[in-house]
Amino acid sequence: MPLSVVCHALGAPETLRLEQLPRPDLRPGEVRIAVHAAGINFPDILMCAGDYQFKPPLPFVPGVEVAGEVIEIAEPAAAKLAIGARVIAKMRLGGYAEEVVVDARNLSPWPATFDAAEAATYLAGHGTAYHALVERARLEAGEWLLVHGAGGGVGLAAVELGKVLGAQVIATASSDDKLEAARRRGADDLIRYDREPFRDAVKRLTDGRGVDVVFDPVGGEVFEQSLRCIAFGARLLVVGFTGGIGVARTNLVLIKGASVLGVRAGESARRDPALGAARQAALDQLAAQGQLRPHVSHRLPLARFAEAMRLITDRKAIGRVALMMR
Repeated sequence: MPLSVVCHALGAPETLRLEQLPRPDLRPGEVRIAVHAAGINFPDILMCAGDYQFKPPLPFVPGVEVAGEVIEIAEPAAAKLAIGARVIAKMRLGGYAEEVVVDARNLSPWPATFDAAEAATYLAGHGTAYHALVERARLEAGEWLLVHGAGGGVGLAAVELGKVLGAQVIATASSDDKLEAARRRGADDLIRYDREPFRDAVKRLTDGRGVDVVFDPVGGEVFEQSLRCIAFGARLLVVGFTGGIGVARTNLVLIKGASVLGVRAGESARRDPALGAARQAALDQLAAQGQLRPHVSHRLPLARFAEAMRLITDRKAIGRVALMMR
């Protein structure tokens, strides 16, 4: 029986257990995938702690994205799908496992130039960045984009996509190593949080004008200070809360004619499948053209899942972390 990481009780990563689970039968339209790698995302950790908006019943297997090989198909399935096809699977649960069962409609091609870890960490981060910058903020070429947490997986994806879209990108992070990763992904200007208040640095870099779009997976004080370095008509993207819940000063929102936009890439695709399909097609094309590629700083075996999750919570990862099964 294949191994899976199972959450029986809400808590820290160390409370999860590695177990053998029976292989479920396939229902019509489903496929079984031998997982090569699974991406670790911050919402996985929040879900296991009971702090995420989606609260699955216990027990469950965390993990929302994997890359692997199709080993079984239940008809009817996608016309071009075949045994041995290398695919990426999008899931709500179940990814931290040696095998997964998914609906064939939730599969996309494994980009030929990506290794397993890159394929398994592509869609969640870059899909969030695309939904935020293209579908929500409508970022335009020549605009100023401020990316917080730019050394993290979704932050680096936003830096990379922002440059593809032609923006002037300012990246903020907590260390030189993380800023260097952002620079290699295309950031034009770099700000270390502990060396200069970022709102002062942004005003200096933009000659007092401020930025047009803020990509914020951090929240807390970072969100609140971002309101003080935006241009008129700016769009602030609320992507996450790794630094706590931020409080919007509505007078600043009004004075700047600003918009505060929530970013929920997965939920938007579930509610509007056509939007999700268009996003997926765009990401596939950008990957094929070599314009987007995840940065994976750590690849750990499945048995070291708790250590891998801690790399995210302790902010020791640069970019993405992957669990390797093959």
